[in-house]
Amino acid sequence: MPGKLFVRRRDGRVEVRLNDAGRGVIREAFAHVVAAERDPEHDWHLSLNAPINPSRDDDDPLSALARQNDIATNAELSIMTLNEQFLNDAEAWAWLSTLQVALRSMAVVNGILSDEKLDSCELELLQEIRTIQQLLFDLAACF
Repeated sequence: MPGKLFVRRRDGRVEVRLNDAGRGVIREAFAHVVAAERDPEHDWHLSLNAPINPSRDDDDPLSALARQNDIATNAELSIMTLNEQFLNDAEAWAWLSTLQVALRSMAVVNGILSDEKLDSCELELLQEIRTIQQLLFDLAACF
C-alpha cells in the first residue's frame, strides 16, 4: 500500500485514501471485533475481555464494563463510517482504537507474543498483521 493512506486535511478531517482491497481488510478487522464482543464463542472474545492489568481491574466489574463499552462503541462507529471518504476526529479515533484491538486480538489468539513468534508465523497471517500495523501507523500519524 504505497503512499499515505490517511491524510489530515486543513479543515481538520482525516481523508481516507484506501482502495476497495484496503477497506476490505479494515472491514474484516472491524467485523471480527464486533462479533467477538457479542459472541462468547468467537476466537477473539477472551482477548477482548481479558484485564489489561490483572492486578488492578481483574475483579473490578466497573472497569471491565467501561472497557467493553468503549470497545463496542468504537467498533460500531468504525463500521458505520467504513465507506466514508473523510473522518472527523472521533471517527478516526474509533478506527484507530478498533484496529488496535483487532491487532492485539490477532496476536493473542495466534500466540504471537514475541518477535520470534511473529517471524515464524504463516506468511498469510504475517501479511495481515503487517497490513494492520501499517494502517495503524498511517492513521496514528494524523493525530
